[in-house]
Amino acid sequence: MQDTSAPIRNGEFTLQVPDPDDEDISEFDFQQQVGAAWEVCDRFDLQTDIWRGRILRAIRDREKNTGEGRGGSFLNWLQNNEISKSQAYSWIELANSADTLLDAGHLEPDSINNFSKRAFVKTAQSAPEIQELVSETARQGERITTREVQQLSDEWTTMTSDLVPAEIKTKAANQTIPIRHVAPLVKELEKLPEAHQNTIQSELAASPDLDTLKQATAEAKQLAKYLEAFGNVQALTEQSIDLESSLEEALRLGCLNITADLVNQASQLEHMVAKLYTTWRRLRRLTDKLHNASGASTPHLQSLLQALERLYSDVLEVELGASGSNPSETISIQVLSESHGSGSD
Repeated sequence: MQDTSAPIRNGEFTLQVPDPDDEDISEFDFQQQVGAAWEVCDRFDLQTDIWRGRILRAIRDREKNTGEGRGGSFLNWLQNNEISKSQAYSWIELANSADTLLDAGHLEPDSINNFSKRAFVKTAQSAPEIQELVSETARQGERITTREVQQLSDEWTTMTSDLVPAEIKTKAANQTIPIRHVAPLVKELEKLPEAHQNTIQSELAASPDLDTLKQATAEAKQLAKYLEAFGNVQALTEQSIDLESSLEEALRLGCLNITADLVNQASQLEHMVAKLYTTWRRLRRLTDKLHNASGASTPHLQSLLQALERLYSDVLEVELGASGSNPSETISIQVLSESHGSGSD
């Protein structure tokens, strides 16, 4: 096993890094040595950054508690030490993560050395059960990166969720189905009503294989998108469209993806129209103010207002620029407001 100790000589941190010009060292040994040295740097870097975070947190909290400076003392400290605010708070987050895991009893101080910084923060932000799983792995001496945290999180989600059929759990447990494909299904099923959850669960129980799992996840994702977009389209809610019946027909025809995209685009269009109308009204108000403030003595302002008239009049006209062999095209939109009468603001 590669020695990952880091001697300190004359107060200087040193590492044994292999000579890149040494032809006697094999590529495998070279990679092993540089990898071991890198891990030492990671460990020292993580420990150092945690303590930097604790120091900065103490400076910040003292200022809060004394009520002095209103952030000035903390910010001045950062400036004097050439530390950006974002860097300072990333260190404080790391310190908070360490204290969260240590205070909860999930982690021993010596095990911190086995984490990468990103994995450490990700673990602290996870559910307590996942923290325990990750910490136990770290206590066994395993190297913990974000990949390991995500894998353990996926395993816990899969095996504890009531939304996953027993047939799928069994195959995930014996690795017939990669467990990383099951967690996304749980995430999408959680967004659906129980009736739709049951339908997809039945399909999976009948065919518990990877292809069916992927198809079920995609279907659940489209269903969630459809249901969310449907409630946001005013044109649909005003006409009392039967949501479930239209959904059943789309599923029967195998065009749920198209239907979901259609409803989503309709939702976006309504949002854009509302934003267009709001902007148009604001433009009219501004032009009215400028008309009132200017006159014959400001011919250039008058020219500006005249040039913009095609945008703030009752009929908006926008020219779409030519591209390639396609000529330019003028789009005209008439604005009608029922509350103020046709063509009025």
